[in-house]
Amino acid sequence: MSDTQSPVPDDQAPALDTQSAFTLPETQFAIRRAVLGLCRTMRWACINEFSLPAAGRRADIMALTQDGMLHCIEIKSGPRDFLTDRKWPEYRDWCDRLYFAVDQAFPRDLIPQDVGLFVAHLPESPSTILPECAMIRESLLSKLATARRKTLMQLFGHGAALRLMALEDPAMTASLRAARRVE
Repeated sequence: MSDTQSPVPDDQAPALDTQSAFTLPETQFAIRRAVLGLCRTMRWACINEFSLPAAGRRADIMALTQDGMLHCIEIKSGPRDFLTDRKWPEYRDWCDRLYFAVDQAFPRDLIPQDVGLFVAHLPESPSTILPECAMIRESLLSKLATARRKTLMQLFGHGAALRLMALEDPAMTASLRAARRVE
């Protein structure tokens, strides 16, 4: 499907896998965990639900690579989720590379060839074990303009610092410092 084609109407969409033991939120969560695990091994720093400057747009995962590239990763829980999403082409303007992340049952031919693809291999039933994931296809590179990159880098750094600050409890930090001095 090219960028200019509209998604397939719901009545022509492939049927969702009704044999899955996962609910749609569980599928999305499992795919996200698998992708984040792979990103961690590639040393990509990721922020979930990254707010873009575009009105009302939020990337499922925004990844900052070691060489300063910004990759947007959109999670799709199934064909209907992909085919009814009319926003994703707009994300191209806010990243150097755009990817979709799907599970192994997703019909890969639905994903445009110029977009990267991660595939998570989900277990037969929900589990606490981290699902495996692989990058099946690299996305075409479309480098951000310098001013836009600067804006996104500032948003990324500020957003990451705010999230980290929310996790750090000053009382806990003081306790850890005191414990280290005792050792």
